[in-house]
Amino acid sequence: MTALDMDFVRRQFPGLGQGWAFFDNAGGSQILKRAVDRIQEFLFTRNVQTGGSYEVSVRARQAVEQSRMALATFVNAGRPEEIVMGPSTTVLLQQLARAMRRQFSPGDEIIVTDADHESNIGPWLGLAEQSIVIRTWRVHQETFELDLADLERLMTPRTKLVSVSHVSNVLGTINPIHEIARIAHRHGARICVDAVAYAPHGAIDVRGWDVDFYVFSLYKVFGPHHAVLYGKYGHLLELDSLYHYFYGRDRVPHKLEPGNVNYELSYSALGIIDYLTELGAMSAPQGTPREKIVAAFAGIAAHEQVIGERLLTWLRTRNDCRIIGNTRADAKRVPTISFVVEGVDSGALAEAVDPFHVAVRFGDFHARRLIEALGLSDKSGVLRVSMAHYNTVAEVDSLIAALEAAIRSAKAAASG
Repeated sequence: MTALDMDFVRRQFPGLGQGWAFFDNAGGSQILKRAVDRIQEFLFTRNVQTGGSYEVSVRARQAVEQSRMALATFVNAGRPEEIVMGPSTTVLLQQLARAMRRQFSPGDEIIVTDADHESNIGPWLGLAEQSIVIRTWRVHQETFELDLADLERLMTPRTKLVSVSHVSNVLGTINPIHEIARIAHRHGARICVDAVAYAPHGAIDVRGWDVDFYVFSLYKVFGPHHAVLYGKYGHLLELDSLYHYFYGRDRVPHKLEPGNVNYELSYSALGIIDYLTELGAMSAPQGTPREKIVAAFAGIAAHEQVIGERLLTWLRTRNDCRIIGNTRADAKRVPTISFVVEGVDSGALAEAVDPFHVAVRFGDFHARRLIEALGLSDKSGVLRVSMAHYNTVAEVDSLIAALEAAIRSAKAAASG
């Protein structure tokens, strides 16, 4: 595996030239120039409705088809029709729950966690109005992990769906999706995975993990505000249509994209995939596009462990900082690192580092049930540092220096 060429990486993201160290990447990553270039190309050369016989309309249709094929390669789907696109993960999960509603009967059960973003909890809780039973798989407060044994105990013959995040957007913990899918399938249930916090950090393998539904947002993966839902083709066929009456159940994936997808944002996915394949080619020059994507993420993960451990090492040396999650950078976490500082409000601390041109964020990050369960609501939630592979060791050192100064100032003000 070749180390990331950081000069090459950072040149791909024009937004990095603003003089800020961006550590709010779980909220939204910087966008690739080549993704923006695809958007511009579409709008200037193909900006017509698809479905026409004339040449520009044909090229518009081809752009959307190419994006589906590229995204199918990205997630290792079996066919491009398994790729549904929409404006956000939140919207796609709401639409999935709506399209699945008639598959549930009173007394059927859905398992959700208390660690997920609300996007993958709320839509399923809404089904309780038709007498669906909602069970909660809870994070252990000592380990900050979901225990598979707890999931086994929650499963019953009436369980129809397990809803879980691939990575907690607060804890940074990578959940064992393949094992969770095996448990769900062994009990006759399906699995829906919110992958927003995982997709920028690791290669996705929906077939290898045998997941039923898998959702993430492109604006967390170096693209624009657009999102992707993968579903097994047979499962998508079973869903109700959300489009016009003449879009029947067999119109996959279009029946799940009412009003059509955003063409230009869909087309931007080609820029993301082009970047990852070029990055991966530095390690696997003879590989297939899929193999190059896997190689790219191997390099990304290795680099992110280095920069993640840099911050975690500093946090572990302080007796006034509590890491909310795994305390070491390893294969079980991504560099989304949340913590609280004794005696310092998380919101005040985040604002105190702003003058250093270091961008971090505080709060519950729409995982409010988790923050409440951990008893952290009264501290303005947690301070979250979420890194991406374009962050450097030098930027992490500037973050640490800013935090040290901000903590020192806050404590001096409190004691004075």
